Amino acid sequence: MSLHRKTITLTEQQNGWVKSRIESGQFGNDSEYIRHLMRQDQQAQERLATLRQALVDGEASGEPKPVGRAAIKAAGRKRVKAPE
Repeated sequence: MSLHRKTITLTEQQNGWVKSRIESGQFGNDSEYIRHLMRQDQQAQERLATLRQALVDGEASGEPKPVGRAAIKAAGRKRVKAPE
């Protein structure tokens, strides 16, 4: 994995926040914290893409069918009992 140096500009408040995250001991330096934020953003974007695709799939699945309360409860019970 090759590394690339980037220069970013932060406000005093942002810089203070980054420093406080490092001083908390969770991150060793600015780069670790920024990489952490980027990983979180990537994961959020992946979850959003998955959700959007589920919505598209749902819309394409046809006309909705009414489901009663009993059927919803039964599906929930089945889901809870299902092995992981």
